[in-house]
Amino acid sequence: MSERTNEEWLRLLREPEAQASAAVAELRDVVRGGLRRALAGRAGVGDAVIDDLTQDATLKVLGALDSFRGASRFTTWAITIAIRVALTELRRARWKDVSLDQMTESAGGPIPIAAPDASAHVARERMIAALYQVLDTELTDRQRRALIAELRGMPQAAIAEQLGTTRNALYKLTHDARLKLREGLAAAGFGEDDVREAFDTPSQGGMPSRGAP
Repeated sequence: MSERTNEEWLRLLREPEAQASAAVAELRDVVRGGLRRALAGRAGVGDAVIDDLTQDATLKVLGALDSFRGASRFTTWAITIAIRVALTELRRARWKDVSLDQMTESAGGPIPIAAPDASAHVARERMIAALYQVLDTELTDRQRRALIAELRGMPQAAIAEQLGTTRNALYKLTHDARLKLREGLAAAGFGEDDVREAFDTPSQGGMPSRGAP
């Protein structure tokens, strides 16, 4: 495979379809190779999955040519986009058969939010109780379902699809829900640092369920 310059890649890929076919095939090979390296060892990602992801990612790259600014090699940029597309698709596939009802039918299941101080047992229990109190009484049903699903790891794309809404509308929905949680925790006596740690620090094993010792 010849080593093209960034300018050559862009010029060839912008040719009419018949003339661009060879460059598109070469781009597809570049994308496939990048995905094979990036996804090596992932369970369930065989040749058929790689081929499907390659097709989707190649189309995404072709649709984004105008956004390429030349800060890196074109192939590096293309592979970066491809990996992002692939990871999004794999996350979506993982959650495809999980419904919001399954995720939120019981708010008592584990939600991965860090406690403000895991060693302070009483404070930890109080914060958990305050969290569930706000979830149960202050959020709308739609806010509650979306936020619990998000906190349990469901991708926003999957949540938005199941709610029948857009990503932007979902962002506003969960943003408002988080504000209500912060306000509820603050009203229960937890300071801004406690609230920030609870919502901004990745959990190491998840928060206990409601009423857990």
